[in-house]
Amino acid sequence: MNGSDTSGLQLSTERHLAFDWGGVFTVGTFDGRSTARLSERLGLDVEAVRASYFRHVRQLEVGAWTLPQFWEVLAQESGAAAADPAFGYADFEALYLGSILPNAPMYALLAHLPAGVRVGLLSNNYPVVSDHLRRDPAFARLHNPVFSNEIGVKKPDPASFAALEQAMGLPAGQVAFVDDVQENILAARQAGFHALIYDHAQHADFERRLAAWLSGR
Repeated sequence: MNGSDTSGLQLSTERHLAFDWGGVFTVGTFDGRSTARLSERLGLDVEAVRASYFRHVRQLEVGAWTLPQFWEVLAQESGAAAADPAFGYADFEALYLGSILPNAPMYALLAHLPAGVRVGLLSNNYPVVSDHLRRDPAFARLHNPVFSNEIGVKKPDPASFAALEQAMGLPAGQVAFVDDVQENILAARQAGFHALIYDHAQHADFERRLAAWLSGR
């Protein structure tokens, strides 16, 4: 595929796709990048920021907290509030959304997938970020994306894959799920999906494996 025209690809009519977001459509982890940028912006110890961040991020992932609630706790525990009292939630939200580093080859691949392929998304994600992604024109192709913060459960819980199957409107066996975390790959297979591990450093190899799946080989 190489992010180029796929019109000549011989497709199986019963094969479709669903993707993870972080680590697939982004380079590296969103959490690592956002905590590093926050630490640098405020002159904080990155390990202290990450200790607080990862202690509470699940509350975001399952939709139990809003992003302002999360920031209030993070600011106090990490020392951000004391480091710069003028740095408020609006600043944090802008920095947070600005921490998305797109994986250009994957966006190119998405844009050139054959029209007959239904494309879904299952992402452990956060309030505000999920809204931001829904507004992204590059994701207009997605069919009923599923975000953990909206369904109250995160991968690798089987319920998240049940939600994906329902959102896709297809049997799991007709869908290949793409993720960069082996634990989620195993859970997807247990749920009946074909699963493809992804590493942005080996994108060309992924495209070969994906082409084989879509063509029924």
